[in-house]
Parts: sequence; C-alpha cells; structure tokens
Amino acid sequence: MKYRLFPGSSLTVSVSLVLSAISSIAQESPPTEDLASLSSPLLLEPVTVSEVTSPEAAVEEDMLILDDESPTSMVAPDHLLDTLVVVGKAENLLGVAPTASKGQASAEELATRPFLRRGELLEVVPGMTVTQHSGGGKANQYFVRGFNLDHGTDFAIFVDGMPVNNRTHGHGQGYADINFLIPELVEELDYVKGPYFANYGDFSTAGAARFRLYRELPMGIASFSIGTDNFYRSLVADSVQAGEGIATFGLEYGYYDGPWVKPDQLQRWNGFFRYAVGDEDDYASLTLMGYDVTWDATDQVPQRTVTSGQIDRFGYIDPSVGGNSHRYSVSADFQKTSDQGVTNSSLYAGTYQLDLYSNFTLFLEDPVNGDQFNQFDDRWFAGGSVSHQFQDLDLLGRDATVTIGGQTHHDWIDGVGLHKTSNRQRLSTVREDDVYEASISGHGDAEIRWNDWIRTQTGLRADLYYFEVDSHTLPANSGTEWDGIVSPKAGVVFGPWAETELYLNGGFGFHSNDARGVTITRDPLTGEAIDSVPALVQTQGAELGIRTQIIPDLTSTLSVWYLHSDSELVYVGDAGNIEAGDASERYGVEWSNYWNPAHWLHFDTEFTATDSRFVATGEEIENAVPLSLSGGVAMGEEYGPFASLRARYFSPRPLNGDGSVESRDAFQLNARLGYRTRSEWEVALEVINLLDAEDNDIEYFYTSRLPGEPAGGIEDIHSHPYEPRQFRLVVTKRW
Repeated sequence: MKYRLFPGSSLTVSVSLVLSAISSIAQESPPTEDLASLSSPLLLEPVTVSEVTSPEAAVEEDMLILDDESPTSMVAPDHLLDTLVVVGKAENLLGVAPTASKGQASAEELATRPFLRRGELLEVVPGMTVTQHSGGGKANQYFVRGFNLDHGTDFAIFVDGMPVNNRTHGHGQGYADINFLIPELVEELDYVKGPYFANYGDFSTAGAARFRLYRELPMGIASFSIGTDNFYRSLVADSVQAGEGIATFGLEYGYYDGPWVKPDQLQRWNGFFRYAVGDEDDYASLTLMGYDVTWDATDQVPQRTVTSGQIDRFGYIDPSVGGNSHRYSVSADFQKTSDQGVTNSSLYAGTYQLDLYSNFTLFLEDPVNGDQFNQFDDRWFAGGSVSHQFQDLDLLGRDATVTIGGQTHHDWIDGVGLHKTSNRQRLSTVREDDVYEASISGHGDAEIRWNDWIRTQTGLRADLYYFEVDSHTLPANSGTEWDGIVSPKAGVVFGPWAETELYLNGGFGFHSNDARGVTITRDPLTGEAIDSVPALVQTQGAELGIRTQIIPDLTSTLSVWYLHSDSELVYVGDAGNIEAGDASERYGVEWSNYWNPAHWLHFDTEFTATDSRFVATGEEIENAVPLSLSGGVAMGEEYGPFASLRARYFSPRPLNGDGSVESRDAFQLNARLGYRTRSEWEVALEVINLLDAEDNDIEYFYTSRLPGEPAGGIEDIHSHPYEPRQFRLVVTKRW
C-alpha cells in the first residue's frame, strides 16, 4: 500500500517542530506551580457569567472566551481562574450560544452519573440514547434526533482536536468507538445539534460532541471497583511537574463477564500520557493514548428461542462470536494568543484495528457451517486542523468576530475485509480491499452584533475528498474518485429580553459514503453489475429555539427542528453493516431544563419527540426513537454524603417500514450513593438498573434460521437484553 497524502505528495510529520513549539511556549509560560489552580474546581468560588470581569464573550471552535479586554483570558488579570466554575448544562449561555441546542457538561456533572458502559458518557447530550447489541468491546449503538446512528454515522465525535468516527470502516460507515477514553480524564464535553456549524463537517448532520481532556488533573486519583458478574476496574492517574510543564498519566485495567450464559471475559487496558506547558491563553500539549481489548460476545437472538425456552434470555446460539480491537494515537494541540486574535491547531496520527466475529442469521445462508462472518479493519490515520479567530473587528460598521480554518484527514486502510467463518475459522473471503481515503476542507464564519438585541452568524464550509480502492477479490471494484461539496450555514439570535433569547438557524451538511461503495461495479458475491453510491451526500437542516433564565437558577431550552438527507445510511440487521438508502426527512421537538436551587442540589429533565420517514415512500425509518425522556437529581457537598438518581426512557420503535412491528419500550433507573471524607477518601455504591427491569438494549426485525426450520427461515424480532440489576462498589483515594 502506498502511503501518501494526495497523489504526488508525501506525508511528513515533524516531531522536532512539535517539540520546538512546546519549548517556545514553555519559555513564555507562567511558573508551573500555578497550574494546580487552573484545573481544580473544588478550590474555586462559583459566580455567574455576569460577575466575570468582562461581560463580552465569543465562541471559537465551541470554546468559551469570557474577557473582552484580553480576548482569550478567562479571568480577571489579578487572578488565576479563582472566580469561575463551569456548572455544565445549567450554565447561563445567554449572549454566547448560537443555538438553543448547544451546551456543555463539566467533569463534575459527568462524575455524578452512574453508567453501565463508558459510551453512556454521551447520554449527557440531550436526547442521546446509548445501547449495545453485542459484546462490550465494540462501539455502542447511538440514537439521537430520530437517527438510528448504528455506531456513529451522522453524529461526529472528537477528542480534543482528533476525530473518532472512522470512514470506510469494516463494521459500518462512521464507526465511533470511545472505549479508549478514561472517564476521569474528561474535563468537559461540548455538544451541538444540527448542521449549522462551519467547523464541523463529515457525519455531523445530527450533531457533534467534543471531549476535552485535562491538561492537568485537579487531583491525583487511585480507584478500585468491584461488582456483580465479575466486574473489576482499577485506575491510577496523576499530574506532576516535569521541567517547564506538567506531565499527566493514567493507566486503567478492566474485566467483566456480564450476566451472559457464556461470559464475555472482556479484558481492557487503557493508557494515557500528556505533557502540557502554558496557560489558558498560550499552551501546547503532546498526548499519547492507547487502548487494547478482547472479548467474547452474545449477539442478538431470535425472540422465538427465548419464548419457547430453548435458550435463556441471556443465552446464545453461536458460542464463538466476539473479537478484539486496539487503538494507539499521538496528538499535539496548540493555542497562541496575540493582538490579532487566537490561533488553535492540532496534529494527530495513530493506528487502529478491529477483528470482529458475528452471526445474526444463524443457519439461513449456510445450513452446515452456519452464517458466522468476520469483519476486519486495520488502518493508520493522520490529520490536523488550524483555525484563527479575529476578534473585535469592525465589519459593516458593527462589532464582529471572524473565524477561518482548515482541516485534513487521511486513512490508509490495509485490508478492510468481510469473510465467511465458522468457529472463527475462515471459510471464504467475500471481499477484501486496500483503501486510501483523504479529505481537505476550509471553513469560515462571521458573527456580527448589529445592536444590543440582534446578532447573526454566517458560515461557509468546502470539502474535497479523494477515494482510492484496490480490491483483492474482484479487480472490477477497484478505482479512484474525487468529489467535493460546499455547505453554507446561517443563524440569527434575538435578545436577550427578560433573560431570554430566540434562535433561528439553518444550514447544509453532508456525510461521506464507504469508499468501496463509491467505486463498486460488480456484486462481490454474484458478480452481477451493481450501481455505485454517491461519494458525498448532502443534508439540510433548520431549527427554531428559545433559551431562558427568567426563573432564577433554572436554565430552560426549547427547540423545534427539521432535517433532510439526500440518502439515509441504513443499518441492515441481518448483514451487520450499514448501506446507503433512500432520501429521508425527520422533524421533532426538544425541551430541556436544568435547575440548581442550591449549590448542593441539581435537577435536570430532557424530553424529545421525533418523526422520521423516507421521503419517497413515507415509510418509517427502522429503529428511530419517537419519544425519549431522561432526568435526574444529584446532591452533595464537597465533603460528606452524596447521592444521585438517574432515569432514562425510550419509547417503542418501528422495526419495519409500515410500523406493524414495534420494539418494546425501555425504562432504566440508576443510582449512586457515597461518602467523601476531608482526607479525600471516597466510597460509593452504584446500582445499575435499580428496578431490575427486563427491557432490551436493542431489537431488530429480520429473517434467521435455526436447524430444522424451513429453508427460507423465519421472520422474527431479534433482541439483545439490557443487563439485570448490577451492584458496583467503588473505593477512591485522591491527593
């Protein structure tokens, strides 16, 4: 495989350049003894946004900047972050947020949430539901804004400046596995909804989330957890002074069998190292992350096997499914502040592999060996981004903020394949390809404050893609393709009046399709002629929203939205993959409330209602969630007892186009209760699925066959159950 950026060019990553930049910023940085106060929220006194030195604010790459005199300083000159606490989704974003559905969650908010699996960190995004249809070592199932996102598709996920979604992935386009994250290292999660933001491109039609990791931990941490079904987890992480900067490390090990008749035997290692210099204005960081996991799995099973008593609800048909995966990356992030504004840049590179064995149709296609298949993905990836925000400009006689930037991403995929297997032994190869996929983009947006009660945002994004496929199994499916797309964005904000703002947003977005579908000419199984799919698919969206703080200590947002896609990415349950389908449209409403009646007491509720259909036929989109509701309460002081209770409900979902077959609804209640001492010891008991509800994580409707059944198989609901009540005891020491 040829390693290059675009035809005729080469990739060079200069480590010396990165180290030189870090060294340069280190020489201008304040003493690192002060860095401890930069990230310790327990030492800070909370204030409202209006109490910060300057009331002006700007947003660049979704980062809050709260000082007009020194545009990138987040505090008064005489203090180091000792007057501001990020209070997460309850924070007052009037005058700052460009839409009603934009927000962020702080590390403190994430820490109050008991969760079964770390993918559920994303459930802090209003309306997001996270489930699983197989073993715990692979990416989760995501549902938001009427999308059955499978493992990613139309929701973009980032870790600092590095994208997580994988293009042309062996298990599905846009596959986004966040299992490589260590939750305690997440300082903040920023999220947006809709295709209204020029800095977000591929896969971001439904929205995007960005995990921002600590440059320095507030405190060192050592934690050990033990729980039901052989759940074990250990973690040690700390930040220490190292020369001119701060070195942060984290090491995590986890093991879990789960409630399954055939234990998962999931083993996971996560490692993290970051070296950072600088302050909030000027900084540089170099980060290494590693993740390795192996697991067995219990796939979704036909409902008829459980109803008849043939297998237990947590039983299996194929005992040899499962897989292994790893991801290793290096990244560098920079920020530089000057009189001309703020410059941000990121560079990243890494390697990723997934080796996955599944069997969804059982014995439908091969009555002798069974229908087990192997999906394999082995890639290197690299890319970067740069943006500059010009602040305090005079544009058309009005105050303006202008941001311009560029991004590039490259995947060298060495052997993305689909194989027929039995007991994890390869029987035949359906398709195997080498793929090089590259993109380069430019974006710009301008925010203009026309007067005290109206501001506008206009943006434009342009993306250019290159696809190159080398098919090992059918040379006719090899080929190259170029494609580009331009995506305009616009928005207007009215207010604030009476602590209330109104928002109107619209924009175009897109998602890319699998490179193998872009160049395909022959069906890999039959050899018959087949149509290719468009490389880039345009999407459009609009949103009307309101945000209010009229009731003290209560943040409330309401949005009504519409999304259209020229081609829907559809999950095919019996194939374990996603395919490009017909045009679709969806619309809905979201209502969120965050109330802090006291500094030790927090409530939140989030409600969504959605209608999702294919345009041509009017049929419903399978597994799109019509109604969802989540909410919770968290209480506790800095020391002493603390507790939280969280509920999540999602309604029955259509499992076929006419809605005649529906899934069951699902309701889970999770709880956390603990005590924290002044010597920084903490003991917590987490109860997952407190009511021991017998709900399902996921359900599909398709045809499968068991031995002795008709040759054509039987249409049935196939489900993967939510795990029964789980108890987990967590002991933590901080220093």
